Amino acid sequence: MALPIKNEEHTLTRMYDAVTAVAAFVASRSPSTRRAYESDLTAFAGYVGAPSPGIALEGLLRGGPRAAFAAVTAYKAALRDDGLAAATINRRLASLRSFVRFARAAGLVNWVLEVENVKTQPYRDTRGPGASGVSDILEVLRRRRGAKAARDRAIVRLLYDLALRRGELTQLDVGDVDLSGGVVRVYGKGRTEKEERTLPPETAAALDAWLDARGRDAGPLFINFDRAGKGGRLTGAAVYYVVKYAGKKAGYNVTPHGLRHAAITEALDKTGGDVRAVQKYSRHRDLETLTVYDDTRRDLAGDIAKIVAAGVPK
Repeated sequence: MALPIKNEEHTLTRMYDAVTAVAAFVASRSPSTRRAYESDLTAFAGYVGAPSPGIALEGLLRGGPRAAFAAVTAYKAALRDDGLAAATINRRLASLRSFVRFARAAGLVNWVLEVENVKTQPYRDTRGPGASGVSDILEVLRRRRGAKAARDRAIVRLLYDLALRRGELTQLDVGDVDLSGGVVRVYGKGRTEKEERTLPPETAAALDAWLDARGRDAGPLFINFDRAGKGGRLTGAAVYYVVKYAGKKAGYNVTPHGLRHAAITEALDKTGGDVRAVQKYSRHRDLETLTVYDDTRRDLAGDIAKIVAAGVPK
């Protein structure tokens, strides 16, 4: 699709301005967000038939607010027609809105992109496999031998024990792990600086065993064992496969994010539903998200239904 450009409405003077803005915009983000934005902006460039995100976004800005709104609204419709998940569509829209805000702050345009997200379904399964399920998965991994098994145990323990996101785990380097200090340094979602997370003894032991097998030289903490790229940083897709495979062997259909769900639900159980304390653990910016976990954990609607029903004579 060609962008509907109306040159009389733009405030850009050179394509170089937009290309430079794209590079600055992406560089200002954390590594995980940077990769997501690069992917999303490249997808938009492919949709409009531009050879690069810089040229695609230059056209978007030059078109002015009305043309940009029309182009991105059509893009949203095309993504829905392609069957993409609502979360994926909304992330791609958010990347475009964020870039236009960045361009406005840089003085390239004087407007913002007003295209709204598509509606998403609320969290449904916030429980994950549960603590017992995680224990079963770790037991399967304990029965395996070798460096790969040690790596996979450390992956599961970090994802569950610290409620890490998959992207946070794959960014870890050996230098981020301080076993003597009992901490690991993690890039939080949307953060540009690493934050320290305390390592429970069980997690530290699993990491220590993996580092014994891996070696403690600098580089990515988790590496692959594939012949083609042996020793390279483990990708998010590979972490997904590791968890799915281990879960399947233990009799569970589980994902990396399912381990995070299980950890957060367990934290709420163990703290009696202290959502503010668990927010520090889960690092959710929106407390409302944790109330969904808590409501699912306790089945509040079911409890109220029983009270209402009990008030009516048989």
